[in-house]
Amino acid sequence: MKTAACIAAIMVAAISVQAIPVNEDGWTVPLHDNPSYIPNATHQVLRTWHKYKKFALSDKIGHISVGTIPFIDDGMDLEYYAFITIGTPGQTFKLVFDTGSSDLWFPYTGCKSTCTDKTLYDPKKSTTYKKDGRPWSLRYGDGSESSGILALDTFDLGGLKIKSQTIDMADTISPQFMQSVIDGILGLAFNTLTTVPGIKTPVDNLLSQKLISNPTFGVWLGKKSHGGGGEYVFGGYNRAKVGGTLTTVAVDNSQGWYAINIKDVSSKGKTLTGSFSGVLDTGTTFLLFPQKVADKIAARFKAKDNGDGTYTINCNASKLADMQLSIAGAKFKVPAADLIYDTNTDGTCIAGFGYANFPFAVLGDVFLKNNYVIFNPTVPQVQIAPLAGI
Repeated sequence: MKTAACIAAIMVAAISVQAIPVNEDGWTVPLHDNPSYIPNATHQVLRTWHKYKKFALSDKIGHISVGTIPFIDDGMDLEYYAFITIGTPGQTFKLVFDTGSSDLWFPYTGCKSTCTDKTLYDPKKSTTYKKDGRPWSLRYGDGSESSGILALDTFDLGGLKIKSQTIDMADTISPQFMQSVIDGILGLAFNTLTTVPGIKTPVDNLLSQKLISNPTFGVWLGKKSHGGGGEYVFGGYNRAKVGGTLTTVAVDNSQGWYAINIKDVSSKGKTLTGSFSGVLDTGTTFLLFPQKVADKIAARFKAKDNGDGTYTINCNASKLADMQLSIAGAKFKVPAADLIYDTNTDGTCIAGFGYANFPFAVLGDVFLKNNYVIFNPTVPQVQIAPLAGI
């Protein structure tokens, strides 16, 4: 069950996306970056805390009591979305792709006052709509929520038409979602995380309906400094984006996520930490560590703890060094420039890494933007390589 949702506020013209065959026998769904993205480091940490809060070791992050501090989902925490269509004829929606959750949801015509300015799915206009009627509800630590009823319809994922896909039709969404221009979320994690047990996820159906022969999807998240954008390749991967040897890494999916083991974190040849588990999560922007791990890393970069899950760091990337994560015998880099997340109005800078009181790390986009990842839910495993051209 997804325990937090933060949807990117992205203002671009809606276009339909068609799948594009790539050289590794897959189908490509392009992503779009968010040119109006406004960073908020504290919100990023709190958003992720609520997502994984049942594993939290306490109810606080630094001096913040997470149970009492409002979680502000301002709609601009994620930078990527894709256009997909539901129904026959297709109705187009803007969805965040999230490997840290498993539900496919968006608002429908049963959503009245809370869905102003949203794109609403109209089941009466789809000849392939099928009624389910079971209720679903996603609730969050700050009281925000989305809820509604289940249905089934054809789901066109960039030209791959999944028949009778279970969809979560929202008839109520919280103010946080109302403020976002994005319509909903496509969860890509394992089906043990769905809000209603027994639902087949879109990834499940891609495989069971034999729409892809290769049971993988490759993820490239672009960087603004390199033109932005991005893509998901279902049924393969984009070899042109792989900038080195692919390393195969075992996945622990016991909690429904793509969790892997990190041997250590190092910088300039000096080992900074011991081993820990980490979740590969495209729905999280930050690179969040357990606090004891984060403090060791922060000490290396002379970063100051702000007491809210974030650190203040030197604004001059040339005075920092690259961070490296050792995974399955290989090292994967987070460049010094990406250790700087944002500049405050007072001229100080917030680090791209932070902490939360989990016994595991959350490897969000700060890590994923620098490495190409191929997810394989059937083994399960991932393959990781440095991203080409960065």
